[in-house]
Amino acid sequence: MTEKLTALQKSIRQATAALNGDGSQVTTHEVSIMPAPQYSATEIKAIRAEIEVTQRVLATVLSVSPRTVESWESGKSRPSRSASRLLEIIKKQPEVLTLIRG
Repeated sequence: MTEKLTALQKSIRQATAALNGDGSQVTTHEVSIMPAPQYSATEIKAIRAEIEVTQRVLATVLSVSPRTVESWESGKSRPSRSASRLLEIIKKQPEVLTLIRG
């Protein structure tokens, strides 16, 4: 009688084999991720205008202070890479804000 394994059991056996040096049943995938864009003050203002929110609302969405957004938009500072990635997502898919705003 053959042993019927669940997907989890198969995965555990494959992981154990790989840890013991047998990589014959391991599948790997390489993914290339582009760096987050660097947005200028003008671009940040344009993104905010496009989604029709105030600096305060954008700050809340990005979990930064309104003063931080003001600083970005005046060119005094630039968003962090993680904030830039979130701005990129909002720019490309503004509908994600409906998930955040509720």
